Amino acid sequence: MLEEVWPEIGTAWLSGVLAGGGSILVQWLMPKAAQLLRRRRAAEHPRLERRLAAILAADVAGYSRLMSADEEGTHLRLLAYRREIIAPKVRQHRGRIVKHTGDGALVEFCSVVDAVRCALDVQRIIRLRNSGMPKNHRIELRIGVNLGDVIVAPDDIYGHGVNVAARLEGLAPPGGICISADAWRHVRGAVAAEFVDLGEKRLKNIADPAHVFAIAPAA
Repeated sequence: MLEEVWPEIGTAWLSGVLAGGGSILVQWLMPKAAQLLRRRRAAEHPRLERRLAAILAADVAGYSRLMSADEEGTHLRLLAYRREIIAPKVRQHRGRIVKHTGDGALVEFCSVVDAVRCALDVQRIIRLRNSGMPKNHRIELRIGVNLGDVIVAPDDIYGHGVNVAARLEGLAPPGGICISADAWRHVRGAVAAEFVDLGEKRLKNIADPAHVFAIAPAA
């Protein structure tokens, strides 16, 4: 590491000699060398950006079956649902679509109340749209919502909080929503919905059981 900063230290030393030398040089040079070393260490070990976020994970129930029955029609309907329902509702509730994952989506909110309200609105509108459609053509989402700390990248978010949201989504029935106990503590009394206590559940590849609450599809 030192060999990479010696040229800068040498330049600083020469400037110090020209400025007057002796103890003045030492007093001037040492802080400069320390600053260069700190900059080098910071470049080698950059700090990750983290923040507390409400995470919404969603995917299409039975997507493989739908694609097998009508590949192009299913794809076009999913694109229409994203464009006409999901994206507008996410914007309305001040969220950010982090990415689409095949038939799913990962969405970040600053407020878990906004996240759950968005989930409820999306499921309500999709149910209305599906009501006049043959069952084998219906696109139904499963949604999981969690509140947790995330690692932030330019085009993604990572961490335990994201993993839990994805596993909660897997517990939800078609058209349903499952949320963590951490999320529930913040939304109870603030969201007009009836939550069903499912108790502790084992989530795939998550070490500790998670206390889960659900909203029935008909809610």
